[in-house]
Amino acid sequence: MDVLTTLGRTMGFSFAAGINLYATVAILGLASRFDWVTLPPQFKVFDNDIVIGAAIVMYLIEFVADKVPWLDSMWDAVHTFIRPLGGALIAVATLGHASPAVEGLAALFGGTLAAGTHFSKAGTRAIANASPEPFSNWILSITEDIFVVGLGMLALKYPVIALAVVALCVILMVTFAAWIYRAVRRRFALAPVTAGA
Repeated sequence: MDVLTTLGRTMGFSFAAGINLYATVAILGLASRFDWVTLPPQFKVFDNDIVIGAAIVMYLIEFVADKVPWLDSMWDAVHTFIRPLGGALIAVATLGHASPAVEGLAALFGGTLAAGTHFSKAGTRAIANASPEPFSNWILSITEDIFVVGLGMLALKYPVIALAVVALCVILMVTFAAWIYRAVRRRFALAPVTAGA
């Protein structure tokens, strides 16, 4: 059960970091500071005034940037390397003491998971920005914030359920990516026929 708990927290927080790294770090820091749940000692790395303060300030900046069409895409572009790196660092930190090989695998896994959610978010935002109204951005942004906070709390209190949620979300992301790929491929496959006609 300890392995599933660790895996649920590691995957849950790495997945959330790809959507909103700063909210994820703030949740980890505040949970450790105020003992929302009993956490292993390695979570104390997030219990630092500077870490918590910086995470909250950056979350507030992201909260505003995420609501403005195209500014959200620029913000996502800047975070293309930041979020996966953050996901990797969170995975290693939540793992605790482990061999270098296990830490390396955790970093690779956490970074890949965060990169997947980051690119899914960025792609969804790029599609939403093609819409002339701003409401889709606001709805997406608020939904993402609620999801990150909800997944963070779930990973803290019920990590095995968080593990199941992340696994389901990964399946949906892969399915969605495959659907987009097939749709684009079909569109380009029809283009030469139309041009020849």
